[in-house]
Amino acid sequence: MSTDNLIKMANQIAEYFASEPDQQQAVLGVRNHMQLYWAPTMRRELLAWQTKHQGADLHPLVQAAVNGAGWEA
Repeated sequence: MSTDNLIKMANQIAEYFASEPDQQQAVLGVRNHMQLYWAPTMRRELLAWQTKHQGADLHPLVQAAVNGAGWEA
């Protein structure tokens, strides 16, 4: 899958959880969704891209989910 598609999908997931009033719960929602439904290769590719580009195009919730404790690429 292309990195552009991964970024788009990750940002769509974050938009869904952005309405959560508790920021920590929103980050956990994004992280849990990706852990449950994304293949490890997808998570590793997004993490590698985020590390290289400092998350330039990623929603802040995705950045927090990828950078936080508990992220398993």
